[in-house]
Amino acid sequence: MVRGLLWSAAALSGANGLGMRTAWADDEAPTGFGDVVAQAQALAEREFGDRPPAGPGELAELTYDQYHDIRFRQEHALWVEQGLGFEVDLFHPGFRFMRPVEVYDVDGTGRHPVTLSPEMFDYGPRVTPPASDTDLAFTGFRARAPINAPDRLDEFAVFQGGTRFRAVGSGQRYGVSARGLAINTADAEGEEFPDFTAFWLIRPVQGDSTMTVLALMDSPSIAGAYRFQIRPGESTVIDVDTVLFPRRQVAKIGLGPLTSMFLYDASARAGYDDFRTAVHNSDGLQMLTGNGERIFRPLANPSRLQISAFQDTNPRGFGLVQRNRHFADFQDLDSRFDLRPSTWVEPVGEWGPGSVVLVEIPTDAETNDNIVAYWRPSAPFEPGSRTDLSYRLHYCSTPPDNVPLARVAATRGGRGGDGRRRLFVIDFVGLPAIERMPRAEVSQSNGVILNVMAEPNPVDGSYRVSFEVDPGDESLVELRVVLVGDAGPVSETWLYRWTSA
Repeated sequence: MVRGLLWSAAALSGANGLGMRTAWADDEAPTGFGDVVAQAQALAEREFGDRPPAGPGELAELTYDQYHDIRFRQEHALWVEQGLGFEVDLFHPGFRFMRPVEVYDVDGTGRHPVTLSPEMFDYGPRVTPPASDTDLAFTGFRARAPINAPDRLDEFAVFQGGTRFRAVGSGQRYGVSARGLAINTADAEGEEFPDFTAFWLIRPVQGDSTMTVLALMDSPSIAGAYRFQIRPGESTVIDVDTVLFPRRQVAKIGLGPLTSMFLYDASARAGYDDFRTAVHNSDGLQMLTGNGERIFRPLANPSRLQISAFQDTNPRGFGLVQRNRHFADFQDLDSRFDLRPSTWVEPVGEWGPGSVVLVEIPTDAETNDNIVAYWRPSAPFEPGSRTDLSYRLHYCSTPPDNVPLARVAATRGGRGGDGRRRLFVIDFVGLPAIERMPRAEVSQSNGVILNVMAEPNPVDGSYRVSFEVDPGDESLVELRVVLVGDAGPVSETWLYRWTSA
């Protein structure tokens, strides 16, 4: 029988420092996804018990720079001696990363617990190494493979912090983060952040192109099991399978959640005295609805919290995308926002009715992730139930939605003709071959639309739509633009929310 994880006062009262213990006997540890599912189900049948930190309190007081002075010694990487084409580095506790995770190396002979030793790390001059008898636990890991050169193993995925993980493809830099689950995001009562509490790293065999990671998740509301099958490459693709077991009813749940940063771009940069043209990891929310409509919503850094919900049934995909792909779009040699990946969530199977939710949080710093997108099902998760979910994550340059429509290349805005109106200019690229130039259908929720123009741009071959909005006394106007030919839409649908402040 496989015992469930139980973190209770009794279990944590051991004599050694943190009092951490493995929650199963050596011959009972799970090595397959079904075993982790059983662990999650057993865990959900118990009261939630929080875990001790991964190290002493002084580690939590490290600054960002101090924490990054602690470097993993790659001679201690998992699988370094086997030459499998994959290696795994492990993370020390410190700074904001104090939630412990258990790590297991799983091969054909079983699972092998990996324990933290200070000898695995180099401690820089700004950090005092912990005493040799200090109880420490890992807080996550990063995986490396030859994604950029055949003779060099580069990072392609990182798992650290709650249920957060990130990935990149060839030549990309980290940008969008994914999470295993979002609960009560932007809720007035506070968001709940689940944790991955254990990882089982399935050792690849020679020639494998995929790395498999199993994970156990826990939070006050839900326990769950995850399987990540990661294929690094030009686009890194992650197949995600999860089984969730709620302890209590959860209505505000986010599936396939993504987080990113948007500070400003050409559509709205008031108040930013900055040499850079734009600053963002993502510039839009892209969606492919269940009925095949492709939608693009430019992101905003609002003056106050904004939450938008786009109702759908059985969505075919959604993601936070970076469409600006030239250095000149940003002029930032250090951050290279032009190399940040788009991240696309492709549901597997039918997800039923619900909404793609976009949360835009005000920020004045590019170090803050202020954008969140996820799928919220219409029905709440009920205690005692089981939900099986699968989806595919693409860390890519362009999402693989395979819809032959013109797409939005740029959104610009400014003062209109009378000083009160707002002028919008939208450039579309990739217009399909049609006999006559399309017309622009522009609609709004409030106010009045004026001076609609639609014409080819002879300079770069794009198709430009411009119009003015007179909001009147309204403080919020929802805008919609689509190019239409004789046979129907020839572009994706552009959506935008204008607010007066």
